[in-house]
Amino acid sequence: MSLQIGWFGLGSMGLGMALNLQKHLQTQGQSPLHYSNRSLVKGQPLQDAGAIPERDFECLVQTCNIIFTMISTDDVLNDLLSNALGNGTSLEGKIFIDTSTIHPDTSASAAERLSKKGATFIASPVFGASPVAAAGKLIFAMAGPASALETVKPLILDVMGRSIINMGEDVRKSSLLKICGNILVISFMEVLSEAHVFAEKTSLGSSQLEEFVGNMFGPVLESYSARITSGSYAPPLDQGPGFAAALACKDMRHALNLAKTNGTSLPTTEVTYNRLSKAREFAGECLDSAAMYGTARQEAGLEFWNGKSRQGNE
Repeated sequence: MSLQIGWFGLGSMGLGMALNLQKHLQTQGQSPLHYSNRSLVKGQPLQDAGAIPERDFECLVQTCNIIFTMISTDDVLNDLLSNALGNGTSLEGKIFIDTSTIHPDTSASAAERLSKKGATFIASPVFGASPVAAAGKLIFAMAGPASALETVKPLILDVMGRSIINMGEDVRKSSLLKICGNILVISFMEVLSEAHVFAEKTSLGSSQLEEFVGNMFGPVLESYSARITSGSYAPPLDQGPGFAAALACKDMRHALNLAKTNGTSLPTTEVTYNRLSKAREFAGECLDSAAMYGTARQEAGLEFWNGKSRQGNE
């Protein structure tokens, strides 16, 4: 079967991933990537790289037999699939791969809905921030029919990602792993925020703490620390966050709801969710998922803004 690849969703993650995919297709002499987005102007870098824009998701589905999505919320994915399922286009043999963070029940519902039309759904959330996406070094947690996973694997390894974690055929499992991973990441950010506020209040200072974090725990946690010390937790309004606080709150709601349903608790996630929600109330939506640090500062009697955040532009 001749493969025509499509992409929908060009946020900070999706654009970098799609660009890497288009470059790969071009290098391999394959048909160019087709793409769409709610705002098509965001795809100009893709078009400049040789990709082909489509007016909307329905047109993308008509044209392509493998369709990637990277969207913000479960509702967006549900709406996209409803449009694809309801416009009369045959979906027989098509493969849909969602790389977003969605609820396991949303993944299961998508798989069931598409299966009735002869299509396949792969739940494939990714681990890594937008710079990692741009570098093609994401980790993909993939679940779906084995034959479909084998079909799309060459489009991922050494193209958009450095590794694939095979989660089997139950699409709920990859969503669960992603949410569990997010529990860890957001907890790291919370603990680092608390440690930095402690360092500031005790006059230890942040620079040596960050050096220790890097030496002791490696570059990943050091990069999380840098999102605090660099002021990136509250970036300039015209720059935008690396990973929006609103999306982090959405992910935490999924985690907290699943924990409650399954008879466990996530105390650190609860604290982080409340602090990040307060940060959004105080400073608006142009905040990174590290913005619980600002709330932690306020609770300790400090200003929400540190010396490198955007307070100087307000």
